Parts: sequence; C-alpha cells; structure tokens
Amino acid sequence: MPTALLSVYDKSGIVELAAGLHAAGWRIVSSGGTAATIAAAGVAVTDLADLTGLPAILDHRVVTLHPKVHGGLLADPTNPTHQADMAEHGIEAIDLVVVNLYPFADKPSIELIDIGGPAMVRAAAKNHAHVGVVVDPVDYRVVLDEVAAKGQLSASTRRRLARDAFATIAAYDSAIANWFDDGEVLPQGMHLSLERAQTLRYGENPHQQGARYRIVGATSWWDTAVQHHGKELSYLNLYDTEAAWKLVHRFDDAACVIVKHANPCGVAVADTIDEAYVRANACDPVSAFGGIVAVNRTVTVGMAEALAPVFTEVVVAPGFDPDALDVLRRRANMRVLEASPPAGAALDMRSIDGGLLVQQVDVVSPRSEAWRVVTTAQPTDEQWRDLAFAWQVCAAVSSNAIVLARDRQAFGIGAGQQNRVDSVRIAAERAAGRAQAGACASDAYFPFRDGLDTAVAAGVSAVIQPGGSVRDAEVIAAADEHGIVMVFTGERHFRH
Repeated sequence: MPTALLSVYDKSGIVELAAGLHAAGWRIVSSGGTAATIAAAGVAVTDLADLTGLPAILDHRVVTLHPKVHGGLLADPTNPTHQADMAEHGIEAIDLVVVNLYPFADKPSIELIDIGGPAMVRAAAKNHAHVGVVVDPVDYRVVLDEVAAKGQLSASTRRRLARDAFATIAAYDSAIANWFDDGEVLPQGMHLSLERAQTLRYGENPHQQGARYRIVGATSWWDTAVQHHGKELSYLNLYDTEAAWKLVHRFDDAACVIVKHANPCGVAVADTIDEAYVRANACDPVSAFGGIVAVNRTVTVGMAEALAPVFTEVVVAPGFDPDALDVLRRRANMRVLEASPPAGAALDMRSIDGGLLVQQVDVVSPRSEAWRVVTTAQPTDEQWRDLAFAWQVCAAVSSNAIVLARDRQAFGIGAGQQNRVDSVRIAAERAAGRAQAGACASDAYFPFRDGLDTAVAAGVSAVIQPGGSVRDAEVIAAADEHGIVMVFTGERHFRH
C-alpha cells in the first residue's frame, strides 16, 4: 500500500486530496491540525506519532524531524543497503509528501521559520526518482488525476514537482535572509528568487528570446493588467510602457505621457484627458509615431478618436469607456492595456558582467523647500508650475537631459547627448519657438553659460537646475544678464 504524508499550514483542498488518495488505496499519514482536519471529514488517517513512536515536542517545533520520516523519504528501493537499513530499523517507505510552509513572508517572526517542512521537501525532492513532493495546492488535481489513471505519479511529473519544490525552498530561504537584512538600504547580500511570469513576443530584436520575471512573493501591476486588444507584447513594449506608466503617475491632474525608446517625447497636463493627449502628441508628433501612450484617467471616446489615426504600439490607462475600446480595436496592431497604478520599488537593479548594479530608486520631489531662487528675477505662480512640471519630466529623460515647457506642456525634449549644450539645441529645435516665456529644466548643472544662452535664445523665461558647478556664479550672472528666473534644486537626476 503506497503511503502519503500530509503536513500543511494552508488546509485548502487537503481533505479532497486525502479522500481521493484514500479511495485509490493509499495510506494517509498526518499529524496535528492537518490530521484533525482530515479525520473530521471522515477520511481514515494514521497519526504520525504512531509511525515514529514520538509525539510532537518543544511546542511543535519538532514533529517530523525523525529518522522514520526522513529514512522513508530518502530510501532508494533499488539499493540493497538502503533496504537492509530500513528492515533493521523498522522504516517504511513514503511515496508522496505534501507540504506547504509556515507563511513567513506574511508575518515574519522566529516562530514562523519552518524547519520540518523544508527538511521534508528537500528530502523528497532529492529522491524524486522514487518519491513525489507537492508544495502547491494547485497540483493536488494533477496528483489525483495521475494516481487515478496510473496508480502513481509519472517520472516526468515527479521531476517537475521536485523542481518546483526546490524553487519554493529557495524563495522561502531568501525571504528569511532578507528579513535579517531589513533596515539596510543596501544589504550585505541580496537574495533574489524570481519566477517567469510572462513569455514575450521577442526580446529587443526578433532574433532574441524575451520574458518577464517576477520576484517570488512580490506584486506587480503587470500581473493584474488586462490586455483588451492587440498582439503579444515584446520586450521593448514592456520596457517603454513601464517608463511611461511610472512618469504619468507623477501627476495628480489629468496627464498624458508618450514614450519612445524609453524617453518621453510628449508630456502634458490638462483639464481633460482628451486635451492632455492632444497636447502631449503636439510636442513631437514625428517621434510619437510608434510610441507608447500612457494616461492617468479613463480613456474617453474623444481621446480614442484623436489617438486612433496615430500609429501607437501600446496605450495604457486605468480604464476605457466601452465606446473608446470599440474605436481602438479597429487598429489591429495596437495593444490596449488596462492597469492599476505602479506599486513602486525600493531598489533599482541593472545587470552587468557577473552581477548587478544596485541603487536606491530615484525619487523626484514635485517641489521642495530646498529649492531656492538664485537670480534677481523671482518666479510668478505660473512659472513655478511650469518649473515643477518641467523638473518632473526632465528626471525621466536620459542624460544629458533638457526639457522646454510652457503651461504644463512639453515642447522640446533633448535626451542622451554627450554634452549638455547639444541637448539644449535639440530641445530648442523641437520646441520651434513654442516655449516662449516658458521654462527650461536641466537634470544636472550647466557647466558653462553656453547652454543657458541657448535656452534663452529659445525664448524661455525661467530655468530650473540642480546647481553645484564651479561656474555657478558665471551661469547665475548670465541669467541675471538675460533677466530670467533661475532656481537651484540642490539635487541632480541623472538617468542613464
């Protein structure tokens, strides 16, 4: 008679599993709350103490840590020495172990660090050639179906379950190690456990495979996003959509962000989402072609009709009016995503050879007491609004970054240049005079006055930058010479 040892914290589905195995002729062994739950349902169950000869001790800290449990899990039935040891010590084979662990991640504490459970899981997974191990209730049906059909689990199923078991233990141990490091911004070690959450259409290029991985136990807006329309997402679709979705949620008012190659090419705030989209697209309609559109309000039919004629890879929003969805579904290749706000992360990680570069996530203040006016000219209320808006956008642009804006609408964005004055020239060229009396934001200081002079030539009347150059005095003097406002934030926002 095959034996199944059931020891679970989460009792969901355990009665049905025990009943099905018992009906198939298996002996059920269990202890504590699991045994009580199974017995209360009228399913015959052998108490583990009857198998080991030892009751639970040390306030239930020691229950399954016994040679008759681990011998039964680790024994190789094809090894004569193992069989002799089992016969000598009265050890019976265990064919299946079903365990789910104390929920440490939900409420971390010493008493929720599971010992016996992981030990049984590791033992059974090591001996998966002969023993099945289940750590997720979702697999109960798989077990019952195979036992009903074949009387036992197939070798391929045991191997797959063993893989999942070791992955579960790795994630569990990672959570405990990270708990010990809690409070450290950059801990001595980073213990990451990732699971593939989504296979992508391809990577950055069609010849590359791509996938999205999720930290085990973490939540992501990607996991709950609903794709209403469009073909499968690619690596760059996710990368650019993430950038757009994060930036649009920096604004409280109705806002639209258009991203191309991870950089915003259009950003605007307005009274309505229809107007916000039109204003954002007007910034750089050439670059917006094939871009990502993100809005922080429900998409209306008016916005959909304005958007539909523009080739757009992805549009992401918190919701869509039914008529708006009808309009967008006419575009065969447009991906339409409905999503919840991004949760945010504490650390930013990038892969390098042999490891990761890790830093705190850059947090951008909409306006801080540390900001100070360094020029004779003082900002008006309108200029303060444009300066704060341009600063938020600039921090999301690849360095060297320059943003020219007016009335909370970006008109010129210069990104990723090796020198700052070239970024200003590009921003000024794209603004094409539309930033007259507007604001200029620079993600880092102006090392010389030439960048400032170029921004003034584009018509801006206010500049915001971190300050901190050895030539700050020269740049401030240039601003006073031009009669414009300059604000120092005291904080740089490079983004590479």
